[in-house]
Amino acid sequence: MVKKRVLVVGGTGYLGQQLLQGFSEIQGDPFDLAFTYHSNPPQALLDALPYLLAFHVDLKTGQGFEAISQTFGQPDVVVNCAALSAPRACEMDPSAAISINVPSSLVTWLSNFKETSTLLIQLSTDQVYEGVKSFYKEEDETVPVNVYGESKVAAEKYVSEKCLNFAILRSSIIFGPHTISPVPKSLPIQWIDGVLSKGEKMEFFHDEFRCPVYVKDVVTIIQVLTSRWMSEAKQMQLLLNVGGPDRVSRLQMAEAVAHIRGYDISLIKPVSASSVDRGVKSPSDISMNIDKLVQTLNISPISFIDGVRLTLTAEAKS
Repeated sequence: MVKKRVLVVGGTGYLGQQLLQGFSEIQGDPFDLAFTYHSNPPQALLDALPYLLAFHVDLKTGQGFEAISQTFGQPDVVVNCAALSAPRACEMDPSAAISINVPSSLVTWLSNFKETSTLLIQLSTDQVYEGVKSFYKEEDETVPVNVYGESKVAAEKYVSEKCLNFAILRSSIIFGPHTISPVPKSLPIQWIDGVLSKGEKMEFFHDEFRCPVYVKDVVTIIQVLTSRWMSEAKQMQLLLNVGGPDRVSRLQMAEAVAHIRGYDISLIKPVSASSVDRGVKSPSDISMNIDKLVQTLNISPISFIDGVRLTLTAEAKS
């Protein structure tokens, strides 16, 4: 039996590593797995999952894709997790944000294959929304307030115009346990836990809302899309909000961690987001309606509090 091929672009990031781990754990080992990295190959990841193929790719130029064609072949599914995702970095260098976040070199490479049998799963963001109401739906207008959001809207447009088969996932904050190889960005729940465990007072925004989603739910969503694509083999053009069921502020996130850990809640000080200059405009309420996700894929992401509990339990074990 010829195995199906899954390529994770940006496999060294938080979601990328979790995906590679999740796909590796599927019973019967049905997939050949490869990933791209930009700077250094993550040794801990390759040691833990030795059968992964790793390819060095420069997304700006497309250098490195040819080696994938020769060694791995045409993927059945490509999951694009690669992004310049720090809003402030995007604000300071808009051209880098566009050249990394709009997957032109990736899509051009895929279009060179004779068969149009590849599904592109493109990770987008809740930051495509303006943030002036609650529970945005997929068909609501995209009005990003910062360069990061603009670059992801441009990416969505590019993918939907150039690709025959795609699934665009507008993801909220993704949280969960640590990855095999450490990632440079601090993980939200672990960071809050670290701060509160020191017993110091800390300020958290009470007036910015998102729908954080547990990482294992995002992995499941991508696995379901993958298996549906491979079994049904019919055209797929999907746009889905990917969030958890709960609309929470940073303050409520901190309170959830304190509640589970038994920390002193009086350490948590509410502050308005407008009182802090982060060098980038941030949308105030980009909570999302996830009815379409639940109905289309028959998946119900777990509640925020349950996700935090699972995250902290995993941290305690490691």
